[in-house]
Amino acid sequence: MEEDRTGRHRRGGLLNIFKNVAWLMGGKGFGAICSIAYLAILSRSLGLKDFGHFSLIFATGLALVAVASFQTWQTVVKFGAEPSRLKDWRSFGRIVWLCGAIDVSGAMLGTMVAFVVYYGFGEALSLNPEFIDMAFWFNVALLWSRMTTPNGIVRVLDRFDLGTYVEAVVPAGRLIASLIIILVGPTVGRFLFAWAFFDLLTGLLYWVVAWRLVPKALNRENFGHFRETVATHPDLPKFFGITYGSSTLDAIYKQGPVLAVGLLLGTSAAGLYRLADQLGQGIGKLSGILTRAIFPEFAVARTTQAIDMFRKLVRQVSLIAALSGVCVTLVAIFLGEPLLMLIGGDAYIAGAAVLIPLAVAASFELASVAYEPMLYSTGHAQYPLMIRLAAVAVLGAGIMLLSPMGPIGVGIAVAFGMAVLWVLMSATVWHVMRSLVKAEQAK
Repeated sequence: MEEDRTGRHRRGGLLNIFKNVAWLMGGKGFGAICSIAYLAILSRSLGLKDFGHFSLIFATGLALVAVASFQTWQTVVKFGAEPSRLKDWRSFGRIVWLCGAIDVSGAMLGTMVAFVVYYGFGEALSLNPEFIDMAFWFNVALLWSRMTTPNGIVRVLDRFDLGTYVEAVVPAGRLIASLIIILVGPTVGRFLFAWAFFDLLTGLLYWVVAWRLVPKALNRENFGHFRETVATHPDLPKFFGITYGSSTLDAIYKQGPVLAVGLLLGTSAAGLYRLADQLGQGIGKLSGILTRAIFPEFAVARTTQAIDMFRKLVRQVSLIAALSGVCVTLVAIFLGEPLLMLIGGDAYIAGAAVLIPLAVAASFELASVAYEPMLYSTGHAQYPLMIRLAAVAVLGAGIMLLSPMGPIGVGIAVAFGMAVLWVLMSATVWHVMRSLVKAEQAK
């Protein structure tokens, strides 16, 4: 390991990002193989209509998780990077307990919102009335399983290997469950139960791993000092609020189109769009992997490195991500139709045309993957929020204008909105980096 400008040892920058990406890719590679298999079982065994119901329930669940789950892992990484590096487990533990309490509050709030959504507006989602109860309880399971505080602990401590092992439970469990369900009889309810069970199991395992990593931090003595923790980190509420808003807008962007297709075009169209969207997001999941690997490294690098080294790291990651984005688009163009045929069969072949604009959107997201962590780590978290708000506005307008074209019109709207996000993010990062360089030179 190298030494930073204060003489202390620091993490290895781009090399450490590659190491963490390797761990994450190992887990995601395994997950991708499993997900293609269970997605094929799910789509073929349920048929287009019931797969559409499953897709709408799942997309609604993910949207509710985004609204009620506060993505506290980013707060743990941002404000826990320094105390964890100094092994100040008392301060680190107080941050963790604060974030954990926020997670629990979010899950409770989300449960109430889910009740209102499903029992008050179930018909608006074009759901079969017999699916309402199971959809509600499935969403409750997602809300309580997807607390992100333990994920933040694992990431800030640079233990991506353990996170990989834990997250492998979901795809492996879903695949095994899918094979069993095929034998006993496929139904929407059985698939929802299996998905919920393994999500809950993974959430529990994440907390167990976090506890084993930092038992001193998670000591009960560190619980409850919320006001003192906020007073120690006055920027924490602002950062938390902004990152919550940004992550919520991101989830609306990703899940909103599926719900819009179901609302405007019907359940079968939602199933068709969902399968193409799953493949598009699957191809582009490298962006999420890179974000999780990049943000902890950027958070540490910004406090330990000179601005020139930090700028070089941002530039290197952005170039790699942009090249990966080009590869994503090429894969969709040349392999999209065969993949859809392999997974869903003839009923889903029309989704090949939808997959291309969705892959283009994923490539723009991938090309901008270094931007948000860079802005967060330099204290400019408000910019991604404003930019995502603009992208969601463009998406909404695009869906209204292009939905008469069918699912492909919604896909084009998604691609156009993500292109706007990339342009605005690029310009913002260039401006912020230029300001940082000037400030450093003026010292």
